Amino acid sequence: MKYIIIGLGNYGHVLAEELSALGHEIIGADISESRVDSIEDKVATAFVIDATDEQSLSVLPLNSVDIVVVAIGENFGASVRVVALLKQKKVPRIFARAIDAVHKAVLEAFSLEKILTPEEDAARSLVQLLDFGATMEAFRIDQDYYVVKFTVPKKFVGYFVNELNMDEEFHLKLIALKRANKVTNCLGISLMERHVKNELPGDEKVEEGDELVCYGKYRDFQSFWKAI
Repeated sequence: MKYIIIGLGNYGHVLAEELSALGHEIIGADISESRVDSIEDKVATAFVIDATDEQSLSVLPLNSVDIVVVAIGENFGASVRVVALLKQKKVPRIFARAIDAVHKAVLEAFSLEKILTPEEDAARSLVQLLDFGATMEAFRIDQDYYVVKFTVPKKFVGYFVNELNMDEEFHLKLIALKRANKVTNCLGISLMERHVKNELPGDEKVEEGDELVCYGKYRDFQSFWKAI
């Protein structure tokens, strides 16, 4: 896919670098020459432009890419103006970063395809790790819903799957269980590999080291973490 990333600060830089490493064509843009210099050898091309200026913004091939990402965060005014100009130019797919609730509320007025909240997501992930005390990965589906994979708490070990009552008690849907199996590689070294159990029979006992994958609202995950 082909992306334009406007704003090459820490967030935009990492986004551009990682997408480029995956084989996507990335066009970067930033008002800072030093930021452009630091990324130009890692992406297809990068421009030093003031994206808040309509004429300068027109240098970018806005309508020949798949998605335009506005990664500007700290400069609230610049972020909103760039988004407004992109909408004016009828760019079909726009993702924009919001750094707080006010920023997000303003961006929502533009009916963008996606509003990115990396600071909020990172904070929530840290809270989950600190409070839950287990290995956890979360994937945000939309504003309210997440898919979360986590190592089973010790208090769950030994229970049957149907005794967990995730749906009834916490409104969380258990969609998979991953179990660790010991394997030996070509060097004779023992490793642990996790495999998804294709079926979840009610009489399946939860074992130490298992991982559960659940789907539900963030507030229901909060209730679950508090309860355990």
